[in-house]
Amino acid sequence: MLVDTQNLVSLTEANQNFSRVARLVDERGSVVILRNNVPRYVVLDYRQVEAEQTTDDEVATAGRHWIAKHLAAFEELAQ
Repeated sequence: MLVDTQNLVSLTEANQNFSRVARLVDERGSVVILRNNVPRYVVLDYRQVEAEQTTDDEVATAGRHWIAKHLAAFEELAQ
């Protein structure tokens, strides 16, 4: 995961000013919260999470369909 240094916020700042963190997420899509100067937490826009979940579901569905379609070949290869 590439991290934009402008998306970094200390844990202390996030605790004291979470509305700023929320604004940054709205503007940039994500924020990385640092704990002891080490990336520890990620705050994401929920719509981004939903979109990625939908993509994962579509890939899984396509994979199951492809395996079912070629099941005989897989069973032959397994012998």
